[in-house]
Amino acid sequence: MVSSCFIFSLTTTTAQEKVNEPLNIIVFGAHPDDCDNKMGGTAALFAQMGHRVKFVSVTNGDAGHYEKGGGHLARIRRAEAQEAGKRLGIEYTVLDNHDGELFPTLEVRHQIIREIRQWNADVVLTHRPVDYHPDHRYTGVLVQDAAYLVIVPNVTPDTPPLKKNPVFLYLQDHFQKPTPFKADITVDITSVFDQKMDALDAHPSQFYEWLPWTAGRLSEVPKSEKEKREFLIKGWSRPVSDNARASLTKWYGSEKANKAKHVESFEVCEYGKQPTYEDIRRLFPMLNN
Repeated sequence: MVSSCFIFSLTTTTAQEKVNEPLNIIVFGAHPDDCDNKMGGTAALFAQMGHRVKFVSVTNGDAGHYEKGGGHLARIRRAEAQEAGKRLGIEYTVLDNHDGELFPTLEVRHQIIREIRQWNADVVLTHRPVDYHPDHRYTGVLVQDAAYLVIVPNVTPDTPPLKKNPVFLYLQDHFQKPTPFKADITVDITSVFDQKMDALDAHPSQFYEWLPWTAGRLSEVPKSEKEKREFLIKGWSRPVSDNARASLTKWYGSEKANKAKHVESFEVCEYGKQPTYEDIRRLFPMLNN
């Protein structure tokens, strides 16, 4: 486990600075749009540097709406995910497991193991297994269960095992029990916040329909595209927490920390490879710019 918080501010690089040997980053969300919500900005920054990022939705999202459902909704949400991936410059895969019915079964574990192996992942991110939504919890459990098995040849033998164990990280949440989220890594995404909003905007069934409906705010969603975008930005423009600001100050000094307007944070999982300070600098090379 990392002994102290590793907090970086990521900045855009030019095409000339792109790497020759890209890192392979894979993110597992329970539903199409979960990865975008939790890591869209960081993914955009990695992609700008020439690294390979893949979002995987473990369910097809076929229950996440108040009017639409089933195969029709699954097709809509898969198309939205593909568009979001294009806007971020990454790959996006939606697995065909039913929304709201996910369990940590052997079948789904094999799916997760195959995805990690086929991507030759250096870093794997997912939900913590403490969350209000069972699909989120079980996605976290499934990825945790894969953390060691991805290197075991006799497990899921139809896909060659990894030769090294990746670093596993959790996506940020606000839940406090049994333990609150710990920001081991915090990324300044201010420079790509608009691009993250582009990705969220690619999921209209969620950010302009389903989520406002669940919050009792559907009547507040504007009609015009411009006003919808403003509604989206307002809803996702949250102040940087004192903890994140303090961690940014630790790494960059108060001047740079105070300039960060939008951030994404991640916690190191106790399973998988435990990164050293040098590992973190290598896996988040934006720190070196």
